[in-house]
Amino acid sequence: MPSRSSPVIPRLATGESAVDQVFEDKLEHAIIQRINADRYNLWFRGHTKFVLLGDDLIVGVPNLMCQEWLQKTFGDDVRQAAREVAGEGVAIRFAIDPELFRAARAEQERVAHGKPAPVAKLAAAPVEEPSNGEAPAIRPFKPRLAEGHPRAGRKWRTLSSFVVGPCNRVAHASAQSVVEEPGLGANPLVVYGPVGTGKTHLLEGIRDGLRRRSPDHGVRYVTAEDFTNAFVQSMHLGRQAAFRKQFRDCSVLLIDDLNFLASKKQTQIEFLHTFDAILADHRQVVVTTDCHPRLAEDLLPELVDRLLGGAVWSVMPPDAATRFDLLRSKCAGLSPTIPEEVLRFLAQQLRGNVRELEGAIHGLRHFHKVTGRPIDQGLAREALGDLLRHAVRIVGVRDIDGAVCSALHLPAGSLQSKKRSWAVSHPRMIAIFLCRKHTAATYGEVSMHFGNKTHSTAVAAEKKVREWLETNASLKIGDREWRVRELVERIERELGR
Repeated sequence: MPSRSSPVIPRLATGESAVDQVFEDKLEHAIIQRINADRYNLWFRGHTKFVLLGDDLIVGVPNLMCQEWLQKTFGDDVRQAAREVAGEGVAIRFAIDPELFRAARAEQERVAHGKPAPVAKLAAAPVEEPSNGEAPAIRPFKPRLAEGHPRAGRKWRTLSSFVVGPCNRVAHASAQSVVEEPGLGANPLVVYGPVGTGKTHLLEGIRDGLRRRSPDHGVRYVTAEDFTNAFVQSMHLGRQAAFRKQFRDCSVLLIDDLNFLASKKQTQIEFLHTFDAILADHRQVVVTTDCHPRLAEDLLPELVDRLLGGAVWSVMPPDAATRFDLLRSKCAGLSPTIPEEVLRFLAQQLRGNVRELEGAIHGLRHFHKVTGRPIDQGLAREALGDLLRHAVRIVGVRDIDGAVCSALHLPAGSLQSKKRSWAVSHPRMIAIFLCRKHTAATYGEVSMHFGNKTHSTAVAAEKKVREWLETNASLKIGDREWRVRELVERIERELGR
């Protein structure tokens, strides 16, 4: 039953009634205008009840937790909406409704006993970040990769099948060291890079290696999205202790796509506490993300600081030699065999990530099957014509240095000078940004080329140029003022010549 100290909607007296449908529709519309339809459907529809008691409009809720959450988060919006519909004299109160309370309790018991919820309850709803850690959720959470219950048909990739090259060698070696000595080396280990470069493969390889070495090892692999869903549901069901035990008692925690937590403050705080609990016992944490932690502006500073306390390694798009090894690896055991000269041709012509290379293999084999022609360079050119035409020329740090100097009419070598004037430092920052965008060079390599001793200068430069692009800023270079976006496009056109 509801707490005795919690307000409860009383029985309706004579002359008092639940709001009529017309009023409720208008009120619903007014609330949606303020909080949007998705949030209304998630937090109000089916979870609340509106009751008129004289001049009071009472918002019925299922329990005290929801009452406090809704009142704090949406109280002002509901109050404004009610005054818009019913006039300034109406007062708003939130109270526990017995019927909603019983329905919520029955739902909790179904979940606790593993019984399926009604189909209506399982309808997909957007996951919204709670602002104070107390929020109901609609859909039940099923960990995508819960230990002991892997997804049907899931094939876990291994570190031995990972193709190693200059673009990923250090990250692979660090992953291997985690398998050999979890918690004793770099901790946390952060692997970052663009899509399709093997971050998830490395994480799965760590999971596979640890499970092979010690089947009873408490390894938990989960995406940041699933971590968020589990957290929101635990708040709804009042099962925070079970949630924390699930993630804090493991020996190794592997989190994929940490960038999903961007702007989700409460989930980040919960993850931060989980992170601290695991590291305090010298247990291992490995995360993947799409950019260097220093560039993740939507992550809490405390979380970024923790991530920088271990090892941060990048995985970049593969070079030509690595692309050839990747293509040969993807073709191993397939029939018909693709000649090595065709694989070398594709490795030289294609400039994309691993998925693009896999797509090229599938496309070439399918075209061979349809046409019945032998696989050679001619067939590859015909089958993959569009892909080859759109392949981007590989550029290096020196190419970008030259393109920036050419576009801005600067003498060769200007960007390596020690001058700190804006006329040199701003073009140098843009050159660093373009090096990170178009090459596989590390921060250290870029910094060294432009005469800096540490990689932190390159990190700061890239971050600053990103800010300029987002705010559509202008820069005065020489005797001309440039829009940063236009200047970057001009330099990229110079690179394409």
